[in-house]
Amino acid sequence: MKNPFSSSSALVRFDPVLLCAVLGLVSFGLVMVYSASAVLAQDKLGDSLYFLKRQLVAAGLGLGAMAVAMKVGWRRLARWAYPLLLAAIVLLVLVNIPGIGSTAGGARRWIRLPGFGLQPAEVAKFAWVVYLSYSLAKKREKVAKFSVGFVPHLALCGILVLLCMMQPDFGSSVLLVFMLFVLLFAAGAKLSYLVGMVLLALPLAYVAIASSPYRMKRILAFMDPWAHRHDVGYQVAESLMSIGSGGVVGLGLGDGRQKLFFLPEAHTDFIFSIIAEETGLIGVGLLVVLYGVVLWRGVRASLAAGETFGTYLGLGISSIIAFQAAVNMCVAMGLLPTKGLTLPFVSYGGSSLVVLMGAAGVLLSLSANTQGAVRPSRVGADMREVAA
Repeated sequence: MKNPFSSSSALVRFDPVLLCAVLGLVSFGLVMVYSASAVLAQDKLGDSLYFLKRQLVAAGLGLGAMAVAMKVGWRRLARWAYPLLLAAIVLLVLVNIPGIGSTAGGARRWIRLPGFGLQPAEVAKFAWVVYLSYSLAKKREKVAKFSVGFVPHLALCGILVLLCMMQPDFGSSVLLVFMLFVLLFAAGAKLSYLVGMVLLALPLAYVAIASSPYRMKRILAFMDPWAHRHDVGYQVAESLMSIGSGGVVGLGLGDGRQKLFFLPEAHTDFIFSIIAEETGLIGVGLLVVLYGVVLWRGVRASLAAGETFGTYLGLGISSIIAFQAAVNMCVAMGLLPTKGLTLPFVSYGGSSLVVLMGAAGVLLSLSANTQGAVRPSRVGADMREVAA
């Protein structure tokens, strides 16, 4: 009998480990969103299931986006690189227009549409990775040239960062610059250019922070949250108390105390704190393992893509997920200043969940190349040579 998963079969076999890790994170996130938001939703909205129901809708849309991405395949994204980037820029411009962009928490980051809100920065992250991957693959032989491989991409990144900072959205801006660094390094850009970019970014970041009172407050909260326990350090201090009270096994699902109007944004930016409080070190360890699996299998699929565009695309998507997860957890533990980046697949937020699940579908389409022997692409060899 013919093996339905053989290379000659009409069916394509995707990486089951990667798929299970992504679905595991989404499922875990749904449970924790309900646990972290039920009391707040009941008190403010009269429906304890309000946030869970909206997240379930987003998860359903995300599954659809994942299925479409797996069906369409990663290669077809190359022809959409420019339209996606243009759409992202248009959305970022629109969200900064009063009356179109919706303001919450002092930032204008959403475009309210019937039934849901769209966060353009989430679309921009994915569009930026697709465009960079395509552009760097097309210019592969000239990436080392300053005027071809470095300046145009840096200029476009500057435009996206400027539009994000107008909202303001410092976290997304940092992520966009980080992705530029990662993919330029992977493509073989000169290390001196990359170091220069970092050195140039540092004073700009300082000015952005020093010129903004609320960002300066975040720095104060990061440096000593307990000294500012009752003002700017309140959120970080409550987060640390939440994490510390979890111990090894946690207080139990639903039994966390900090979500009872003590910890702000418990179901969004600081959901990791509730996870640590209710599931303890065991739950946190499981979460880290799942992210580690996504990164491992994503990079594995990227290096086996066989084509430069696919390798860059997979590395970019894997880096987005890993970077956001690491930053979010570090912020909750007081190891980084508050950035406003969600915990991928877990935090409440429809735009983030749908886009990330669609991006995971792209990784899964790449993973079809890893079934059987892994064939490292030439780009993988280039990366090792650069690292050496």
